[in-house]
Amino acid sequence: MTPTFDHVKDAADAIRARAGIIPQVAIVLGSGLGEFANSLASAVSIPYERIAHWPTSNVIGHDGRLVIGEVRGRRVAALAGRSHAYEGHDLRTVTFGVRVLGLLGIKALILTNAAGGVNTGFASGALMILDDHINLMGENPLVGPNDERFGARFPDMTEVYSPRLRAVAAAAGATAGLSLRHGVYAAVMGPSYETPAEIRYLRTIGADAVGMSTVPEAIVARHMGIEVLGISCISNMAAGVLPQPLRHDDVMETTRRVRGQFAALLEGIVERL
Repeated sequence: MTPTFDHVKDAADAIRARAGIIPQVAIVLGSGLGEFANSLASAVSIPYERIAHWPTSNVIGHDGRLVIGEVRGRRVAALAGRSHAYEGHDLRTVTFGVRVLGLLGIKALILTNAAGGVNTGFASGALMILDDHINLMGENPLVGPNDERFGARFPDMTEVYSPRLRAVAAAAGATAGLSLRHGVYAAVMGPSYETPAEIRYLRTIGADAVGMSTVPEAIVARHMGIEVLGISCISNMAAGVLPQPLRHDDVMETTRRVRGQFAALLEGIVERL
């Protein structure tokens, strides 16, 4: 069943009744990065299955809960886990959570993910700020009838990722002593990893990292007028870059290894917002 405005409103109303004051900043935590939600103080945690119409995720590394709490005295909402198109969801379902956040009044959204490194100058464990993206999923979450209550029919995508928030992230990274990368994220459908030939193609068209999420959420957020920041954890080098096969276990291990750096960056960003 494709989510409607009424479904989104039902979920937003239920969250508001449970959580009380809703913050203006939200974070979507990608594969293996959900541990950050456990660090929120004075937190209210709501499993997705207890929120009306909310899609579930069965992917390892995605807890499946909404957490509202405090980071360095700032109140934030965190989605610990997301659903993916490769699980069989359409993109309107994949972006349901972002729609709900928009109706709750979120003004700034931080989208995180674990991604494969396409740029050969990157290394496993690097943190990359998204400057732009390339949508190669073959779909767009705005296809179909447009509900003006969400946003205009043809939203501008000139600056999907806010220059202001990218500057905030750069300042937070410098304070934390992190060497942040910047680049372009390519979104593909998955769930199979890319072939070496596909990675060479992605590098040729300007991609620095590749993953299976984030872009639909960024499009929907901009459709709703939400300011967006994207952060990729380069969890592995993409196919053909190194002489070794790709495994999801390696992705999880890398995100565990950089957990402290990732948390420091997010905390610094939230503090500045």
